[in-house]
Amino acid sequence: MNKIIKNILIASIALNTFTACDKELDIDPKVSIDELAALNTSKDVQVTLVGAYDGLSDGNVLGGGNQYIKELLVDDRDVVFGGTFTTLDEIWRKTISTTNADVTNLWMDSYNTINRVNNVMSAIDKVDQAERASVEGQARFIRGMLYFELVNLYGKFWGDGDNNTNLAVPLVLTPTRGITAEDNRTRATVAQIYTQVLEDLTKAEQLLPASLTNTGFATKNAAAAILSRVYLAQGNYALARDAANRVITSGKHSLAPTFEDAFNDDANAEELIFRIIVTDQDGVNDLNTFYASSSNQGRGDIRVQSKHLALYSSEDTRGQFFNVLNRNVFTLKFADRYADLPIIRLSEMYLTRAECNFRLGTAIGATALSDINLIRARAEANILSSLTLSDIIKERRLELAFEGSNYLDIKRNKLKVGTVDYNANSLVLPVPQREIDTNKSLIQNSGY
Repeated sequence: MNKIIKNILIASIALNTFTACDKELDIDPKVSIDELAALNTSKDVQVTLVGAYDGLSDGNVLGGGNQYIKELLVDDRDVVFGGTFTTLDEIWRKTISTTNADVTNLWMDSYNTINRVNNVMSAIDKVDQAERASVEGQARFIRGMLYFELVNLYGKFWGDGDNNTNLAVPLVLTPTRGITAEDNRTRATVAQIYTQVLEDLTKAEQLLPASLTNTGFATKNAAAAILSRVYLAQGNYALARDAANRVITSGKHSLAPTFEDAFNDDANAEELIFRIIVTDQDGVNDLNTFYASSSNQGRGDIRVQSKHLALYSSEDTRGQFFNVLNRNVFTLKFADRYADLPIIRLSEMYLTRAECNFRLGTAIGATALSDINLIRARAEANILSSLTLSDIIKERRLELAFEGSNYLDIKRNKLKVGTVDYNANSLVLPVPQREIDTNKSLIQNSGY
């Protein structure tokens, strides 16, 4: 990877600039502060951790960009992109240029956030002992989750050829401070990135507390839930099932009363395992920007088509959770501009446990059929008397539509996108040309 921008929060700099100055005249005039000095106390490191969460919530990362890029990339006319942004139109049409700004920004802002995490990890011994485990767990959670997203978007999917030779993304585990030749890193392999993802998330689950008063921060269950996704992507169904089951049986979460309530901040507090906090003062909800109609303060660029609506049975309330404006149909999942963005919900854990139990012929926690029917009952859909793997995959499509899940489900199940194979070059993002131009150690993906 090339020159990752240094990230030290203004708040952290201010803390160090004004600490230990007894008089105004003691302050040495400076236009900048040494980065190491800005990580000198426990408070500094924790402020930098808050900065890492801020980076995670960036509009190009989990503030929406990551999710809609994945959904558009594997869309097969469930939606139409009708906006004027050529970069998103390229992604939807699978004709992506290496200079695509959305692809570049996702890469850059993800690595900026990883660099903030690496700053936290480099100074973890400065954190007060009572808070150190939680701070390290938070940092590892963010880094593990971001590398999981990067490896799946910019590299071949797990199991598509040799994981030990397929190139993914650069693996950076130390802060980038200044620009040197060492910053011209090569791309790590898919296997190497997954190894780091599993290490970070496993340690995060061990270190994190079971609950926190700040709902925007990760907990033990958040780490377990993302671990469940990682194991599912690998086809490690026993570990995916067990991680999902840990979350379900922890007693910390429950389904919102109705499907609509799952996207209502006043009713979904127990269903959301991890979320991006959005308020009218801070946070970005770019899923609202592109998926919501103008009547809900969005651009209305992503319009749901009859092909998708036909997936729902008539009584299923999930199929009614849309609005129509000027004959265009829009999902209501992101209708509230200031609603928190759901990153992982409890319903996904039930769906994962059901699929894994079904594939393995087990009934850990519950039978696959009972878990699927629990989700369907909440949506007032007909209860099933028997179950197939196709039923489960479809249930995930109905429940998790437009939330970014479809990308992983298509790739891991080796499904076609129309006539395009799951592992086609056009369904992998290019390494941004900006990175290729400045780091000659990087190799471009095939097809670009």
